[in-house]
Amino acid sequence: MPAEPVAPPAVTDDDPGGRTVRRLVAVVALIAVLPALYLPGLNHKFLDLKIYMSAVDWWRVGHPLYDYVQPDRVQGELYFTYPPFSALLLWPFGLLPLDVTVTIFTVLTVLAVVLTTWWLVAPVIARHDLPRTFTLVAAVLLVLAVESIRETITFGQINMLLVVLILADLLYAVPQARRWAGVGVGLATALKLFPGIFIVYLLATRRWRAAAVASATAAAATLLAAAIAPRDSWRFWTHELWTTERVGRTDIVGNQSLFGLLSRFTAPEKPDRLLWLLLVAVVAVYGLWRATRAARAGDVLTGLTLTGFVGSLASPITWTHHIYWFVPAVVLLADAALSADRPDEARRRWWLSALALGTTAVIVYGVVTFQKWGVEPVRTHDPVDFVLQNSYVLLSLLLLAALPIRSGHRAENRTKWTDLSTSRDQR
Repeated sequence: MPAEPVAPPAVTDDDPGGRTVRRLVAVVALIAVLPALYLPGLNHKFLDLKIYMSAVDWWRVGHPLYDYVQPDRVQGELYFTYPPFSALLLWPFGLLPLDVTVTIFTVLTVLAVVLTTWWLVAPVIARHDLPRTFTLVAAVLLVLAVESIRETITFGQINMLLVVLILADLLYAVPQARRWAGVGVGLATALKLFPGIFIVYLLATRRWRAAAVASATAAAATLLAAAIAPRDSWRFWTHELWTTERVGRTDIVGNQSLFGLLSRFTAPEKPDRLLWLLLVAVVAVYGLWRATRAARAGDVLTGLTLTGFVGSLASPITWTHHIYWFVPAVVLLADAALSADRPDEARRRWWLSALALGTTAVIVYGVVTFQKWGVEPVRTHDPVDFVLQNSYVLLSLLLLAALPIRSGHRAENRTKWTDLSTSRDQR
């Protein structure tokens, strides 16, 4: 009798040593890439933080806060542009040596990246039984590689600290109906105004109490600043807030808002305000409608991410370091791709995976880090210019429409974003 054919050895996943090596190689590769990504940004030399500290020092000796001005090669002149409440919180740092302040802000930003990344990926780890330590480390390194985070660190910005307040509020305090839900959004709004779009989101989703608490918190912080610095507060709210020229030129490629996109068609002239307001209205209505749908479906992270994109697009000036919202968008796309595991969902899985990878590539390469746009007014001359100069605007619009909302049977089996339990690290 002919010998029976020998079955091929079964393919098993029993190679913990090999898996460990591959993960270490991946982590080392990510760490090795980070210096090359950060090297161009070192030219910023923590410029924004230095301006804040110089303005606070100027204010401390008795000068009006908003009279501070610093010459700049690209922008012409730079000013202190934040509300007075921000100046109050920055005041103690002015008593420290500048190097110490830079170190504190950098460490706090990195810690904020680690904390917020954990909040985003922990439910995904639990839902798909991913290796906890490796997934978190890889995710943190990838977030640190994103241009908006690089710009936040190398300019000395406070954006990640605001993100902590917003995510803590909207991912946990508001869904759990905590007594002080809304305080985080309110404080963030008092510090930098942009987060006020999340108060609109709370109203749109009928979170009346949280919206009231957020509004009251922002008002209380603002009134506190007004009581301590009445003249500067009056000047900011009646004049400086409405003078966009103080923030910077709107045609610069670093301004990735709808107004920036239009400005690059008309520079050095300003774009038509009516056209801009019309575009903002369309984006705001559509984006907040989708955000509200997501919130009502229980998809909290998608709701707040869509709201973040609405704010970024609608603001007259949205610098690259303002647009954190690509990070949770990539997490949502990856989560949705992993969840599309049925045979009939292959096309959806590939589409979501491609969009997640494409978004990651765009936000890591960025729009300003490796481009030399010069100091002259930036004009859009052709379709290539249009895409290169407005990459984040176009990507934000795409994600505003394409970001999946998990509802129905998909929502029934998912782990809540408020659940921090994770699976064992067995893989």
